[in-house]
Amino acid sequence: MKILIAEDERSLSNALKKLLEQQGNLVDAVYDGQSAVDYACEMDYQVIILDVMMPELDGFEVIRQLRGKKISTPVLMLTARSAVRDKITGLNFGADDYMTKPFDPEELLARVTALSRRRGEVVVDTVTFGDLSLNVNSAVLTCRSESVQLSRKEFDVLKTFLYNPTMTITTESLINNVWGIDSEATDNNVEVYMSFIRKKLKYLRSDVSIKKVPRIGYRLEVAK
Repeated sequence: MKILIAEDERSLSNALKKLLEQQGNLVDAVYDGQSAVDYACEMDYQVIILDVMMPELDGFEVIRQLRGKKISTPVLMLTARSAVRDKITGLNFGADDYMTKPFDPEELLARVTALSRRRGEVVVDTVTFGDLSLNVNSAVLTCRSESVQLSRKEFDVLKTFLYNPTMTITTESLINNVWGIDSEATDNNVEVYMSFIRKKLKYLRSDVSIKKVPRIGYRLEVAK
């Protein structure tokens, strides 16, 4: 399951990310409301965990914009606010559930799982596209009878494409998603890992390839 965390308190965000990843989920983290909107519009998430009090856009405005863009991803609002009117506001804007801090980790995991089921998602260990199958627990990429082990960065890059197989992913999005918003990674870092992944796809004799879209980014293609 792919989850987006939008929480400006870095220590809490890191703890949530670790908790969810320990359950086999793929997790992206952003630290302001505008980034939450940008990521949710560009990537396909099964659940969004959204804080209310954030820089740039608050959580209410984030969810208002997402629902206005017809993005129906289930949203769990997680905030220190406990006033009934704030809960009502969040739900009225389109939130699916609401938890206040501090929270019980087991309850949060249960609520996230329940939200993913509302969307009809099935939590699986592999994601497939064309003749490729990626195990999200072991980072092993398989094509028919052949398999290769991916490095952490190779895995993070490739799973971004496999979870968004019909999209052209911008270079900026790849840097933010794989290296982090605050990293000093450049286009060259992305191209290096594209080269690594292409070599593994060639070794596997896969019909899937990663094509560069000039001045934009990259997309997956399947040979016909």
